[in-house]
Amino acid sequence: MTSTKLTKEMNIRDVWKARKRISPIINRTPVIQSTILSEKIGRNVYLKLENVHEVGAFKVRGAANKILSLSEEERKRGVATYSTGNHGMAVAYVAKKLGIDAVVCISNRVPKAKVDSLKRLGAQIEIVGDSQDAAGVRCYELEKEKGLTVIEPFDDPHVIAGQGTIGLEFLEDLPQLIDVIVPLSGGGLLSGIGLALKSNDCDIRVTGVSMEKSAVMYESLKAGKPVMLEESETLADSLLGGIGLDNQYTFQMVQQYMDDVVLIPEKEIAYSMAFMMDKHRMIMEGAAATGIAAVLGSKIPHQEGDIAVIISGQNVDLSVLLTLIQNYTFENRG
Repeated sequence: MTSTKLTKEMNIRDVWKARKRISPIINRTPVIQSTILSEKIGRNVYLKLENVHEVGAFKVRGAANKILSLSEEERKRGVATYSTGNHGMAVAYVAKKLGIDAVVCISNRVPKAKVDSLKRLGAQIEIVGDSQDAAGVRCYELEKEKGLTVIEPFDDPHVIAGQGTIGLEFLEDLPQLIDVIVPLSGGGLLSGIGLALKSNDCDIRVTGVSMEKSAVMYESLKAGKPVMLEESETLADSLLGGIGLDNQYTFQMVQQYMDDVVLIPEKEIAYSMAFMMDKHRMIMEGAAATGIAAVLGSKIPHQEGDIAVIISGQNVDLSVLLTLIQNYTFENRG
């Protein structure tokens, strides 16, 4: 951890305000203990089930906080966003609930399961280019052309504070919490959780987990500034996308609140998805499985106290699950 000082832009009150604002439409999610994982590493391992939201991912918290903060005039004009899938679904879900028109810009890398979900939620979809960055360019064109309000996927104080409400629930549910494992992409989730936890107890360790391929935040931290990378094929497709060369919030906040970062090979992501289907009967997308892989691979330093893993989402194509089932027999799942 580089600092315990809060950022100038945000503080813990923003997270408490978010909690109050989103509570009418966003349900608190359960924390369950994983006996299997606890026995494997000799510590109490808990799973924060963000996959049980109606859109199947944590992103609905930040989207709700941002959209609910808009003025009536902004709501009338409508909203737009760009996404690798889950944030787009979250924006579409909240917008539909509030009677607001929404346009979601995605790249052609977004899996079919997420595209189908977007269609069911009634959003207008625009498919643009091969990356989230390309979809973002189109999103801001819509802002200029139609006056739509852009709902940023991560680099926005309302979105960050919304994700931070997970941290408040951790503090209430797990008083012995020592380690939190957070999937890391643009950094909105880790920034919000880090702000909430370390504002209350700076000794709680926050570890970011990402895939080895196209880990933009990781490479940006190494470079000391935001960088761009070409997106690669990965099971953790929700963690793809740039952080923005003009990043205003999350790059600084991840620097400030993250204690360590772990990169997970594709084989370990696949194994962890299969392991959770076999042992927990739980479906999760590759991004969520990065945290499980960090536990199974003993990549978190051994300490006393509870460890929690964010199960960030479950939106994965059936074809991917079928492939995993075929590739991992009962014997080699262990």
